[in-house]
Amino acid sequence: MQIREVQAQREMRSVVFDLRSVGDDGSIEGYGSMFGVKDSYDDVIAPGSFVKSLKDHKAAKTMPAMLWQHSGDEPCGVWTEMSEDDKGLKVKGQLVLDTTRGREAHALLKARALNGLSIGFMSKQWEYDAEKGIRTLTEVDLWEVSLVTFPANPKARITSVKAGDVAGISSFSQAEKVLRDAGFSNDAAKAFIAEVKRLTSDERDARESLGRINERAKSLLSTLNKN
Repeated sequence: MQIREVQAQREMRSVVFDLRSVGDDGSIEGYGSMFGVKDSYDDVIAPGSFVKSLKDHKAAKTMPAMLWQHSGDEPCGVWTEMSEDDKGLKVKGQLVLDTTRGREAHALLKARALNGLSIGFMSKQWEYDAEKGIRTLTEVDLWEVSLVTFPANPKARITSVKAGDVAGISSFSQAEKVLRDAGFSNDAAKAFIAEVKRLTSDERDARESLGRINERAKSLLSTLNKN
């Protein structure tokens, strides 16, 4: 198993919010991250991953931000307590009901229509098991914890995309709309399309590079044959 400490990179991970209580005054309590659970990125967050970051926040008298859908200009409340226990990252917070987003989040949480949390962090240290293909995060710098729209069974929602919808796609914007209609949040749909664009670009660059190599090889063979 390889242990790595490299330059940090911004990441986000979503979980179904294990909501314990929503008060009429906007107070909320639950778990924002679960230890030992492999996510869709084949990552596992290990106990102790948040300890240093939470300690640094405490020393600076700050807390990770409470945002709406990872939007930095749309805070919807404040986190008042965060700590690790044997289950995961336990969080307590207060929605600001004087704001539009705070009131909306409160109503949706009470109705159980909003059931997702997503942490925004910088990965600091991890262990990678090449045989299993699993990365275990052992230290992260926690920036924010967002309330997000998170389907309880995203794979089931993805299968609701009809073949006819897919066949009619002629642009990235249309593909993004199909994903949103299938149940993806705006952020998730945009992130998916961005990754597709990156892969397409990488493949195009690879094809162009291979084409240049082939042309140079043909030219070299032609020169050798003439000699």
